[in-house]
Amino acid sequence: MKFVLVLQHKDLRQCDLEDLQHVLPASPNYHFDYSVIRIPVHREFTIDENMHHHLCQQKIDYAVLPDMAFADLGLIVSDMDSTFITIECVDEIAAGVGLQSQIAAITERSMRGEIDFENSLRERVALLKGLSIQQLQYVYDKILHLSPGAEWLIEQCRQHQVKFMLVSGGFTFFTDRLQQQYHLDYAFANELAISDGKLNGELSGRIIDAQAKADILNEYAAKFDMDKSQILAIGDGANDIPMLQSAGIGIAYHAKPKTEQAANICTRYGGLDTVRKWFL
Repeated sequence: MKFVLVLQHKDLRQCDLEDLQHVLPASPNYHFDYSVIRIPVHREFTIDENMHHHLCQQKIDYAVLPDMAFADLGLIVSDMDSTFITIECVDEIAAGVGLQSQIAAITERSMRGEIDFENSLRERVALLKGLSIQQLQYVYDKILHLSPGAEWLIEQCRQHQVKFMLVSGGFTFFTDRLQQQYHLDYAFANELAISDGKLNGELSGRIIDAQAKADILNEYAAKFDMDKSQILAIGDGANDIPMLQSAGIGIAYHAKPKTEQAANICTRYGGLDTVRKWFL
């Protein structure tokens, strides 16, 4: 299989690529309105620290990956909070009812490993007991925004017959609405128990944690008889790592360092349109 070094920036003609002259063609072939260059390289090609620093200074995303077409993918699996959308839904819900500091403290304990994801989630949801679902609707209507390039990526998936799945440690209240509004193929998240239009402080059904995300990816890979190389996963947090590692291609999107280390590709500067542009 052939490999390519892919560079992405809003306009690569404005960038200094002197450090790449030894591999850069004399007349580079630009793609997607001068935002992408694809350079054939050996599979073992690597970007050294100096070159990495030079590219990052110019906010150029880069990756060495198989030279394949976007249509060769079969399934994209994406995290929701801070990946497909720009916010963390539970934080925005908490902020609206004066609980942000309490919720954040529990999140911090979970990040330090003092409590696991499920216990952390249940503690946070318990604090929301009695909250009207109108507050969740307000977050969806007024605060939630798709990440840059997300809608175009979905359009490209439909055009090239690539299935798109949203898998979130957040809540079905948001994933279900996103699935309906943007015609996503599949959506999975945690279900908030609701009574008389209010949260009762509990969760219903299967808990979607880090392992569940990977399990769902693998379940659908088997269901569609897809090779691992046909599956791409996108996420930003540590709880996305098993999912990224289960996919043939794992993309860390504006991610934590630990998540970047587990991924094949890191998108640090561009939007979700970069997912499409890594490929032909």
